[in-house]
Amino acid sequence: MTEQTIQLELDDSGLSPGLPAPANPRDQVQDVPYRPVEFRDDDLPSALERCAVWLRQAQEWLGEPLDVLAIHLDYDERQGSPYYDVKLLCNEEDLAGVPIAMRDKNKS
Repeated sequence: MTEQTIQLELDDSGLSPGLPAPANPRDQVQDVPYRPVEFRDDDLPSALERCAVWLRQAQEWLGEPLDVLAIHLDYDERQGSPYYDVKLLCNEEDLAGVPIAMRDKNKS
């Protein structure tokens, strides 16, 4: 059996450059493990709405459902920080675009 390799174009943080970024400056894709994608706001429905918009965009970009391992809700009581912290714990291979690269490789 031969081992096949695929080439991925990744940025310095290990993400595909084509991955949609969360739109609000308070939101971010964090480091491993599980690659938390964070949405922070004083208004929980707003954070959840941005989370849902980003998830739809990421799944459209990926061309299949994004593998979300867990959803974590926390809060931050520090002065000046957004109170709610919603995190999607996502499969890092999905965020790196591996399914896209695999489909592209199988086309050639």
